[in-house]
Amino acid sequence: MAKLAPHVFLEKANHRPVLDVRSPAEYAAGHIPGAYSFPLFDNQERAQVGTTYKQVGSYEALLVGLELVGPKMRTIVERAHDLAVDNEVLVHCWRGGMRSESVAWLLGTAGLTTHTLTGGYKAYRNHLLERLRNVPHLLVLGGATGSGKTATLHALRERGEQVIDLEALAHHRGSAFGGIGQGKQPTTEQFQNDLHQVWASLNPNIRVWVEDESFSIGSVKLPLEFWQVMQTQPLLLTEVPSTERVQRLVAEYGGLDTLALERAILMIQKRLGGLRTQNALLALERGRLDQVASILLEYYDKSYQRSLKKARSGTILRVPLSGGDICQNASRLIEAADQLLSLHKP
Repeated sequence: MAKLAPHVFLEKANHRPVLDVRSPAEYAAGHIPGAYSFPLFDNQERAQVGTTYKQVGSYEALLVGLELVGPKMRTIVERAHDLAVDNEVLVHCWRGGMRSESVAWLLGTAGLTTHTLTGGYKAYRNHLLERLRNVPHLLVLGGATGSGKTATLHALRERGEQVIDLEALAHHRGSAFGGIGQGKQPTTEQFQNDLHQVWASLNPNIRVWVEDESFSIGSVKLPLEFWQVMQTQPLLLTEVPSTERVQRLVAEYGGLDTLALERAILMIQKRLGGLRTQNALLALERGRLDQVASILLEYYDKSYQRSLKKARSGTILRVPLSGGDICQNASRLIEAADQLLSLHKP
């Protein structure tokens, strides 16, 4: 059994299965992407062991744990053999302590080569947060609501650019309307784990595009240091005519459930104001989605302009775009990025 530092463990995880022996509840809160839930104790058993440790002592907790694990040992070994690649597995728990070491020892006696994560999942989290503090060559794609930023990111990727789609990872499009039809959001912890996995897969020496986002995307939060870095990096601010943005919003949201749209409008009624809320709901009732979009853009445009002045300290390059051709817009942005970066070369 070998103990591996987080960066070595993650590199090896690209080719070998990771067995997360924490409880199902711990796994659900956040886990290494791709890891198997391989609990030594279920949620109730973990609570039982923990209570015994606190109220009686470590030795008694150990005995309870052994009693609980005994009947499971055969199943643990058989499942690990089924998952192993080239007779090898990676194992981790919360802090790299007794749970992972016990499972690794058991699997080792059954003929498997095992590796554990030094410091456990806690060390992994510290590692990824540290890595996301240092994100060089980042370009931020900005623009008012309805500018087609997400579609443009996908077009940039098709042209060979490196892209992180934060909204896809968050299962949310970033506004009161952003969660409609997107399914359940991950936990903040899992969102950050998934973000790190994408970042780690990219070439850090080549520019990476992300969409300009608030610190929170729906219910999940970006790592604070990563978001702070975003505010200091060059922002390519797309400027798209409001008529095109209205058309795009109607196309994107027009087919969604009317009641869901109504609930989203009511969520922001205090910020939207009584009159605009009333007019938006009336237009929605009449099926005039273009009017709904126009009313909402009045609010979102002012809000976005305030956010630009409040948080951002990096270079802002305005890039006028029109015509609605996302592929052409992506090409224009690549040209603008090349020009911007050439000006900043030492």
